[in-house]
Amino acid sequence: MYNKFFGLKDKPFEITPDPRYLYLSESHREALAHLTYALNESKGFTVITGEVGTGKTTLVQMLLSRLDSHTRIAHLFNPKLGTRDFFKYICQDFGLKTDGLTTKGEFLTLLHSFLMECYARQERVVLIVDEAQTLSPALLEEVRLLTNLETPKSKLLQVILLGQPELDKTLARSEFRQLKQRISLRFNLKPLNRRETGEYIVRRLKAAGARNTDLFDESAVKEIFRYTKGIPRLINVVCDNSLMTGFVYEKHRIGREIVRDVIRDMEGPAERLGWKAVFLSAVVILILAGALIAWWGGLSFGDRPLAGEGTQNVFRGKVMKALEITSLERSEKAAEAAGAAGFPGGQGVPSAAAEQNR
Repeated sequence: MYNKFFGLKDKPFEITPDPRYLYLSESHREALAHLTYALNESKGFTVITGEVGTGKTTLVQMLLSRLDSHTRIAHLFNPKLGTRDFFKYICQDFGLKTDGLTTKGEFLTLLHSFLMECYARQERVVLIVDEAQTLSPALLEEVRLLTNLETPKSKLLQVILLGQPELDKTLARSEFRQLKQRISLRFNLKPLNRRETGEYIVRRLKAAGARNTDLFDESAVKEIFRYTKGIPRLINVVCDNSLMTGFVYEKHRIGREIVRDVIRDMEGPAERLGWKAVFLSAVVILILAGALIAWWGGLSFGDRPLAGEGTQNVFRGKVMKALEITSLERSEKAAEAAGAAGFPGGQGVPSAAAEQNR
């Protein structure tokens, strides 16, 4: 919708792993080097972890594009399977015929024969398990046992586990110590830093055909990084919505205010109800302060007040002054928050002037 307005050929911030938009940060390049080395040297087990949206799947797509025709690959995207279905899926993804096979033993026999044939043809065989943090303990053990398929000189199957940080916690458990010992390479994929976030945005705009890659000003990029913490998928979502908002308001350059509006919408109703929290907090303060004044004014010891009348009056004066300031600040904040939530002119919220005139 906004492509023509911003001079773009395509939408630059789709969340699908399109290789045309690939940006390799320092962490991505290092992870790719680890994966390439592990496959070339037949290291057996490799584990890559990273937060949601850091680009693990994109990284694998890049790796696969670099592999030659002598590599056979099975890619398991949803590992929430039973044991038999797990082996059936692997065999079928390698292109093997599984008609008539029903037991785990039959699938394993077929898989072992396939691996030996590939070894004889000097072909590499790779199993990639995405979302590996969701693997059940039973399937993790089956994956470990698959690495027992080897010759005296080489592993018959290379296994790459991709997962969120929870995978590291799982592998640290004592019951998986045998699996942990077989992991040859591990790498944690980090989010983009502030500089890389700016480069990432420019890279995607260029790939989408933008003549002007300065569509996001410095304050906008800073705000995007602050909110997304450098996670590429979140950057895509914020940038896409910011361009749409800029198109609606006919802004040819995206600034911090547009980005903040987008972030506020993304955070949902809780953010828009913030003015109510301010108002209720002020009410609670008023009630507590009123109770304190009443208590102080009536506090005595026998027939003699605990504090002199002059002291009480000074204290009351200071409390009332503080309450006046608090009330004024509360009104201003509530009006400002209500305006951001879409109430024209802060309708329904008392203004600061009205508070003073009460």
